[in-house]
Amino acid sequence: MNDESEFAIQASGLTKRFGSLTAVDHLDLNVPRSLVYGFLGPNGSGKTTAIRLLCGLLTPTEGTAVVLGHQVPGDANRLKPHIGYMTQKFSLYGDLTVQENLEFIADIYSYPRSDKQNRVEDLIDRYDLTGQRKQFASTMSGGQKQRLALACAVLNKPDLLLLDEPTSAVDPTSRRDFWEKLFALADSGTTILVSTHYMDEAERCHRLAILDHGSKVADGAPSELQASTGMSVIEVETANTFSAQTELKKHQQITSVTQLGIKLRVLVPETVADPLELVDQALSQAGLTAKSSLVGASLEDVFVAVTEKARNIEDAA
Repeated sequence: MNDESEFAIQASGLTKRFGSLTAVDHLDLNVPRSLVYGFLGPNGSGKTTAIRLLCGLLTPTEGTAVVLGHQVPGDANRLKPHIGYMTQKFSLYGDLTVQENLEFIADIYSYPRSDKQNRVEDLIDRYDLTGQRKQFASTMSGGQKQRLALACAVLNKPDLLLLDEPTSAVDPTSRRDFWEKLFALADSGTTILVSTHYMDEAERCHRLAILDHGSKVADGAPSELQASTGMSVIEVETANTFSAQTELKKHQQITSVTQLGIKLRVLVPETVADPLELVDQALSQAGLTAKSSLVGASLEDVFVAVTEKARNIEDAA
């Protein structure tokens, strides 16, 4: 595979089984270069296993993958100098300071000694760690640890950055700042693959794949996925949300009912001619007063729709 391919990652039929458990099930993937590509899915959907397959840490049971022009896992040793990997759990050295962690990672990567100190200083400044330079990593806040972990992951200036649920333990402000840094990296040419179970984070990605029980059930730009759910989305306002939700769930033509505060979001297949009438009649017959309106699909609606469709196909098989 030519290193100049338009794709940083290409996988075909990638599968990983652990005994009777299929963690990743025939995953096909094309990740364009210099984009933020997301893996969206709940815990246990195969995100972490897929990332470990793609960086050569696991051997696939079936299928192939080419990452930055290198076959994995066969050519993993030649690939590793060109990737950065940030795990979900903080994995740096708590008894080393920020500067010592960065210097140690630079030595692991055999970073040129002549430029090592300049690179460390640049990262300390770029990732807002100047005030923590002499602080032991174990005493830092969640957001500070996250910035240090990212600085270490990009120290070798990787062409591909793999992030496994990197913001699961930080506050919303830290998450926002973290994403600003990811976009800056992508803008400079780094391809980023990030796994998440946060819908708002998934919406930030240029493209994303939705994983469910090890299988890819959707793939595309967030706006494309939102426009092609195959569902009509109805928002229901009522003073009796619990009763309305209970009543609507009885109807076979209704795929999903989710409560968000004082409102309900109802998914009805587009094959239903008049979804508003269906919902209004169901609530009226139950003696419930409500206001219903058609709205655009959110990414959460997309996730519910595609995972429900996948389960229906599986049940019918």
